[in-house]
Amino acid sequence: MEYLSTRDKTLRKSAAQAIVMGLSRDGGLFTPVGFPSLSALEVETLCGMPYRKRAAYIMGKFLEDFRPEELNQFTKNAYGPEKFDSPAVAPLRKMDGNTWCLELWHGPTSAFKDMALQMLPQLLSASLRMTGEKKTACILVATSGDTGKAAMEGFAGVEQTKILVFYPENGVSEIQKLQMVTQEGGNVGVCAVKGNFDDAQNGVKRIFSDEAMREELARRGYFLSSANSINWGRILPQVVYYISAYCDLLSAKEIKLGEPVNFCVPTGNFGNILACYYAKRMGLPVKKLICASNRNDVLTDFIRTGVYDRNRPFYTTMSPSMDILISSNLERLLFDLSGGRDELVRSCMEQLAETGRYEITAGMKRRLQEVFFGGFCGEEETASSIEMLHRYGYLIDTHTAVAARVLTDYRKETGDRTPAVFVSTASPYKFCDSVLSAIGETPAADSVDRIAQMEALTGVTAPSRLAALKGKEVRFHDVTGKERMEERVLAFLQ
Repeated sequence: MEYLSTRDKTLRKSAAQAIVMGLSRDGGLFTPVGFPSLSALEVETLCGMPYRKRAAYIMGKFLEDFRPEELNQFTKNAYGPEKFDSPAVAPLRKMDGNTWCLELWHGPTSAFKDMALQMLPQLLSASLRMTGEKKTACILVATSGDTGKAAMEGFAGVEQTKILVFYPENGVSEIQKLQMVTQEGGNVGVCAVKGNFDDAQNGVKRIFSDEAMREELARRGYFLSSANSINWGRILPQVVYYISAYCDLLSAKEIKLGEPVNFCVPTGNFGNILACYYAKRMGLPVKKLICASNRNDVLTDFIRTGVYDRNRPFYTTMSPSMDILISSNLERLLFDLSGGRDELVRSCMEQLAETGRYEITAGMKRRLQEVFFGGFCGEEETASSIEMLHRYGYLIDTHTAVAARVLTDYRKETGDRTPAVFVSTASPYKFCDSVLSAIGETPAADSVDRIAQMEALTGVTAPSRLAALKGKEVRFHDVTGKERMEERVLAFLQ
């Protein structure tokens, strides 16, 4: 299967080439030329497989130039018991008669990004061999909190790679920051950016499109690649867990084969919910995709009006991984909704860059609203959602709380009682201060001490790698202005 750029569909690459490049040189995102079908018989067959075999089978439909035995080895490496603390890898937790929570945080960094970033290094290493690339991949990452640590964890020590992560200086939780600045590995680097996530993300995109920068890196023996969800190798592994969740519902006899299910996904950069949309495009019986946002509600407004407008206040919230006003992966959805009209996508992206705003056609808006519902909740509602589920014996993080609340609001607004899954993207122990405050407790002064405090109060065991952060050496202290990110990259690659 070939992959084309959302901004120039005549530019086509193999899967390996698309994964190595990360971002197309014209600034577009690589997208498959089509979507392979997933039949009811195949879904039934997948029900009898463990997660890693489901992953190899589903990804194999998109990665035809990878051998099946390769993919099986990659998924065995990525999702084994030494990496994930749940045999199910992505377990479902039943909440009531027709509601489930999909827990995606059982990997090494306690965030859903592990589901893709334990696979991406495997895919990238194989793609480098396949394409005959001899230069070292310089992987640049902009993170709103979880991607940075998960990417460094996945790529630490991986041959022919170096990875540099940029994060907003005051835009991540204390635990997220500590996870990143204590990361081990000789090929990793971390730098804070004075600004918000959009500033960091725009800086990385600027570097990717800078021809002079690419030439200088090539002279030094490097080429640029990405571990953000702009890389197809990040999106594809995420498609798997939606199909796997459906299989688990079938296996538990909670639904019948072919019965539709709704998914409610907390998202900022639109990658997580886009993966679910792609699963639906393959034939998974998804009725409604409920896009859950926090106070930064640009996606909610877009879904409801067809107008994307980032010209609005930026809020720093207790769910920082969603504090985003430019949702990069929306570009892939625009391409699909428009029927592959690259000139329209290109125009929208130019308008966004120049004015901060664009509007889609009436036909695209109709197709968007047939599939998606957009909702958001503020800080008080997020805290209330944490407190309510805690009373019922379930501890969740701030991002999961947004999804739980928006699903409730969706059902009240529409009356839709279709079986629904809301997605849990991080362990509550990554956001101890907010979770403790929400359940009526005063957080301890030290961020790591809050982990033990929350364990004692709730009886819920913290992930061992988070508890092990106490006393760990801080390796990285760099801070840069958004306009000087290029200098940090060059210094990192000396």
